[in-house]
Order: sequence, then C-alpha cells, then structure tokens
Amino acid sequence: MKKTIFILSVMPLLSSCGVYTNYHQQETLPDNLFGEEVSIDTTKVSLGEMSWKNLFADEQLQTLIEKGLQNNTDLQSARLRVKQAEATMLSAKLALLPSFALAPQGTISSFDKHEAVETYNLPLTASWQFSLFGGDVRNAKKQAQALLEQSHDYEQAVQTQLIAGIANIYYTLQMLDAQLSISEETERSWGESVKSTRALMNAGMANEAAVSQMEAAHLGVQSSVLDLKEQINQVENSLSLLLAEPVHRIDRASWKESSLLCVEQLSIGLPVQLLANRPDVRVAERSLEAAFYATNVARSAFYPSVTLSGSAGWTNSAGGAIVNPGKFLASAVGSLTQPLFAQGRIAGQYKIAKAQQEQASLAFQQALLNAGAEVNEALMACQTSKDKSALFDKQVLALQKAYHSTSLLMKHGSTTYLEVLTAQQSLLNAQLQQTANRFKQNQNLVNLYQALGGGRY
Repeated sequence: MKKTIFILSVMPLLSSCGVYTNYHQQETLPDNLFGEEVSIDTTKVSLGEMSWKNLFADEQLQTLIEKGLQNNTDLQSARLRVKQAEATMLSAKLALLPSFALAPQGTISSFDKHEAVETYNLPLTASWQFSLFGGDVRNAKKQAQALLEQSHDYEQAVQTQLIAGIANIYYTLQMLDAQLSISEETERSWGESVKSTRALMNAGMANEAAVSQMEAAHLGVQSSVLDLKEQINQVENSLSLLLAEPVHRIDRASWKESSLLCVEQLSIGLPVQLLANRPDVRVAERSLEAAFYATNVARSAFYPSVTLSGSAGWTNSAGGAIVNPGKFLASAVGSLTQPLFAQGRIAGQYKIAKAQQEQASLAFQQALLNAGAEVNEALMACQTSKDKSALFDKQVLALQKAYHSTSLLMKHGSTTYLEVLTAQQSLLNAQLQQTANRFKQNQNLVNLYQALGGGRY
C-alpha cells in the first residue's frame, strides 16, 4: 500500500519535470503554403495520393520503373539503413531488461608434490542499471523509434526521386527521338531544296550564292542530326546506370504512340497532406521528434539512477575449506547514485540537446516552406507549358504555310532563296520548340507529382 501511494505521489512530479512528456506531431502550417494564387479543390483526388502505375500508363515506362525499384543501388542502400534502424530499435527495447552472464571457473593446484586440489565456481550473474524515474531508457526507446520511422521516410524519399527520375529521362528520350525525326525529315527536305536551287542556277534563275547558302544550311542540319544521336546515346547510358544495368539501348514507345499525362480531374490536395505525403518533410519532423526525446534523455541525467546486481551458483570453495559436493551460494547488491557535481558535464549536455532540438525545429519549418515553394513552382510550370502548347501549334501551322508559299514563289521567280531559307529555318526551330514544350508538359507534371509526395504506391 505504501509503495502504491509513493508511485502515485511521484508520477505528477515526473510529468512536471518533463522526463515523461510525449512528442506531439506538428499540425500548424504557414498561411498560404502553396502561394496566394493557388486555390484548393477538396472535391477531387489529390495527385500525391495517386499510384505511379495509374499516372504512368506507358507499359514500357512501368517496366523500367519496376526494374529501378528492384535494382537501383541508392534505393537498396536506403533499405539497408532501415535494417540498421530496426536493429537499433530492438536494442533500445531490450535495454529495459537486466543483463545476464554465465562465467564458470575451475582451478587445479598442488603444493610441494601434495595431492592436487580441484576447485570450481559456477556463478550466474545479473545486473540491472536504470534511472530511478526510468526516463532515460523510455526516451531512448522513443528516440530509436523516431529514427526508425525516419529511415523508412528516407527510403520513400529515394523511391519517389527514383520514380520521377526514370520518368523524366524516359520522356527526354521520347523528346529527342521526336526531334531527331523532325531534323532528319528537314535534312531530306533541305537536300531537295539544294537540288532545286542548283537546277534554278543552271537555268539562270539563281546564282552561286543561293546554292552555297542552301548547302551550308543543309550541312548545319546534318550536324544537328549527329548531335541528337549523341545526346540520345548519353541519355540512354544515364538511364541504364539509374537502373543499375550495363549501358544498353532503352526500349520505348514513340512520341506519337505516347499520350500526354493528363490530370484534369486531380488536385494538389490540402497543405496539411504534405506532412503525410512528402517524405523529406516527414524526415525533418522525425529529426525533430528524435531531438525532443534526446533532450528528455539529457534531462533525466539530473535524477538518481539505481544499479541492482547479484549472482547465484554452486562452488566447492567455501572460505579456506574445500567441500564436495559443492554448495549453493547467492548474493545481491543494490546501489543508488544521485549526481551532485559533474563538473558541468550534465548541464552542458542538456543545453546541447536543447539547442539541437531548436535547430531541428527550424529545419522542419524550412522543409515545409521549401515544399510549398516547390509545389507552387511546379504548378506554375504546368500551367505555363499547357498554355504555350496551343501557341506552338498555331505557330507551326503558320510557318508550314509560309514555307510552302515561299517555296512555290521561288520556283516561279517572284521571291529570293533567302526568304525560303528563313522560312524553313523558322519552321524547324518552331517544330523543335513545340516538341520540347510537349516534353516540359510531362516533365512539369512529374515534378509536381514528386513535389506532392507521390510515388509511395
């Protein structure tokens, strides 16, 4: 009864001293985290909650992502970090239990050729050291739990980045394929223009300068074709390394067979979802949680600690006599240690832990702001590339008409080769920009998906 009353009287003291306080998840977010111009639609599915298999419908891209998730060395390293954290967590849980050791010992001694005397000890020893309030062990376990969750979050961050990286490189290859096709088609067309201009020169309707200008432009396009082939090879090598495979050609769908990513029925979700979806934000908060419990551990060092030890076993060495068979022997010792003066070490460690906790809090706040800025930039980029798409379509159509008209006029002698050359060069540039903008539409959506913490499923 007295023990119960003592425990009940001590518990409020433990709570007030902060040793047993629990960390509470952060729920307060900055106002307008995504920017003032961003409106939140809660009636649609959040993009960050979407499975990557549903977002990337291209089967060849799905195959590449699955290979990356299985083989990528960075992701495998992150998974090993999880195993290390799990072992640390197990060790922290078992710290509440006493330690045991079996140390059998035997001796044989003889003096002045007398009969040898055999002695033995078979002791089982136990030791249990703990804080009187138990706060250090409890908080150390919770700290290990936070670090374990952080390792899972880090693994998720690597996975999200890997999925986005594979998708972006895949769409880069499709863009380069399309630009290569456009350039090769332009190169063939320009070759025909060179022949036509040379025929006009032979007929006295054009001069040598026109032929030279056309040939120079033709050679420039041929050089661009070689550059594009080299870029494709380099990008394929980058993707091969990301998949942890020897460099090889990457199988992919053509640009025309692949549709643009479309998320008209999706939304970015609520700002609070960043706390649950963004792995880097969760990593920052786990660091804050671990620092919180590290502060509690440092605080518990101000309170007494108890050490209980004992041993039990059999021995045939009883003082100066040897008895057989051996007798059972047991002993127990208890001690209490209350820090009084530790040369400022305990207070210094507590101040360090408190400062580290404040640093972790600032890092978490900055991680939130960074996440909000990334979402805002990705949203703006998505909208910009979408608006520019219609403009590029109209521009290409207009330049195609201009090139066709100037080519006909040149054949009838009512325009110069410079106008044809300018029209064809402008058309090529517009087609390449149109293709690049199509790539940006997909890339920006992939970046938004990553910024919202997608790729978990």
